[in-house]
Amino acid sequence: MRTFATLISILLTLVLAPAASASNDPLFAKQWGPQQLRAPQAWATSNGTGTVIGIVDAGVDLGHPDLSAKLVPGATFLDCGTTSCGNGDWESGPAAREASKSTHGTHVAGIAAASTDNGVGIAGVAPGAQIQPVKVLDEEGGSFEEIAAGVRWSVDHGSDVINLSLGALPGTQALVITGQVTDLQAAIAYARSQGVVVVAAAGNDFASICGTPGFDAGALCVASTDKREARSAFSNFAFNPALDAVSGPGGSLVPACGEDIVSSVPVGTGASAACGYGADYDEMAGTSMASPHVAGAAALLAAQGRDDQAIVDVLKATARKPGTDARGVYDPSYGYGIVDAAAAVAAG
Repeated sequence: MRTFATLISILLTLVLAPAASASNDPLFAKQWGPQQLRAPQAWATSNGTGTVIGIVDAGVDLGHPDLSAKLVPGATFLDCGTTSCGNGDWESGPAAREASKSTHGTHVAGIAAASTDNGVGIAGVAPGAQIQPVKVLDEEGGSFEEIAAGVRWSVDHGSDVINLSLGALPGTQALVITGQVTDLQAAIAYARSQGVVVVAAAGNDFASICGTPGFDAGALCVASTDKREARSAFSNFAFNPALDAVSGPGGSLVPACGEDIVSSVPVGTGASAACGYGADYDEMAGTSMASPHVAGAAALLAAQGRDDQAIVDVLKATARKPGTDARGVYDPSYGYGIVDAAAAVAAG
């Protein structure tokens, strides 16, 4: 069973009971992430219809049966510089990098917005949202320049929310602060200037602060929680200078079926048959999985007509602390808390 999704380097390169009636997707009962996020309870108010989530990642399997109906045109920037040389498919890009293609982006896309209530596979957090696949890296990584180009392309081609389940090596924050690394930070600033929410993984480095780009101005950093709502042991703490940080379901790395996040993977690549997922789905863990849960919740709010700053503010204000009644209270372990999609869409 695959139980860990590596947070790909870009340097130089209380459990809630399943809402069983909310979806007829056969793996929905095994998806504890949407339940922890209270996403099914939000869908009667908003399901994300009319929004686009840019999955700026390792590409998406465009033929996956749980994703194909949700896709809008995408792009590929890996090894292409600032000009697209593909359509965002997970196998697109230079043949020289065929051996390093990654299933990561397909998994991330399914968490955010897989086709829902279609009797196939899993449910997405934002059932009505569309997915925009933008390939900027693979298992070997990608450059700041290419990822920044992917972010800008996504903004210019209709995304409402951009998910960045990726991160730079620990210590890169210093290069950002001193202005030695600027490409991606400028792209995030551009996205926010155009009203696009940018959600980014905190990192899997056991570190005290969010990794870049979750650390960077304009990004909403997402730390990871496990099935029991504890902060995942691998997760970086939820801290960036603006205190724009929350938590979402990401798994635990405990080697047992159901502990991590089940989602789509490219057709035939699933390696968790013993868990009953089939060949087109698999479990992974990481802040990479937590981030698209929150990106999906952001799309629910975008569909209500809220602007980017209002979305960030509402997600923070309605996030909950496990085991308490506290909401919207910051601490470095959870940020403002675990995102509560139902409370967020109901907030005035």
